[in-house]
Amino acid sequence: MEIRKSTLLDLPRMLELYAHARAFMTAHGNPRQWASRNWPPESLLRADIAAGESYVCTRGAWIGAVFLFRQGRDIDPTYRVIHQGAWGWDAPYGVVHRLASDGSIPGAGSYCLRWALEQSGYLRVDTHGDNTVMQGLLNKLDFVYRGIIYVAEDNDPRLAYDRRLDGRGEET
Repeated sequence: MEIRKSTLLDLPRMLELYAHARAFMTAHGNPRQWASRNWPPESLLRADIAAGESYVCTRGAWIGAVFLFRQGRDIDPTYRVIHQGAWGWDAPYGVVHRLASDGSIPGAGSYCLRWALEQSGYLRVDTHGDNTVMQGLLNKLDFVYRGIIYVAEDNDPRLAYDRRLDGRGEET
């Protein structure tokens, strides 16, 4: 598997992956996170590509997963306030959003998150409370649940997780 920045030529496949993800989420008890709003919109994906923050996971020429990745200090406004908890560290971090796969490359979701963690050294991720598949993946990869955040797109709480490259738990 390889990770590379996506291009506008990848957009049709990216749209297929997100359509598959919306159907998968609905079938697995999570219809509100993306399906109810047809999320993410094509205009946002185009903006992600233009900003150089959109990535795809490939095996050969085949694209099996897509996600947004960015890193820095205070890069995600939705992470400024966390309820019923606290982030593990006050440090620059990476963030992954809109991770989607169609299952055609087994392990692609894990691979994408591990890649992002290696790039940043400290990764923050959130997911909808109904997204038990993503919660399971984050737990499997030793991410730590930190509290609740809210996104601008809806009023549903998101479960916030983080992890440092040197392991889980408290700052060392």
